[in-house]
Amino acid sequence: MDMKRARVVVIEDEKIMATFILGSLRRMGILDLFSFDNGLAALREIGTLKPDLILTDVHMQPMGGIEFLKNLRTLADEKLANIPVIFLSADSSASTVGEALPLGVAGYLLKPPNTKALATKIEQALKGHTTEIFD
Repeated sequence: MDMKRARVVVIEDEKIMATFILGSLRRMGILDLFSFDNGLAALREIGTLKPDLILTDVHMQPMGGIEFLKNLRTLADEKLANIPVIFLSADSSASTVGEALPLGVAGYLLKPPNTKALATKIEQALKGHTTEIFD
């Protein structure tokens, strides 16, 4: 899928970071964007939005990115359950990354993400390619 035609959901609780990420995506030509400030709010809308890709922070309340992804992967609709997810987090601890990887993440980038690295991860995820998960 062409990145510019993708429908992307961004889950980020820090308003400044959400603005930065959404602005970066718009500059990449991605215009079909939806933003939520926690995983629970996003999970309620995933079935309606049917995104092609999800970018999520790890640590949020009441539902963070890891719990969100665990719930996403159990959805009855297989297409929704398998939406590629890229984590964007300031947390690079071995325990957090180790918890995320078995859930089938398409990438894990440190915040604030380098725009080129983010674009590369998005392109790879939309094509169904898996490369180095952690950048």
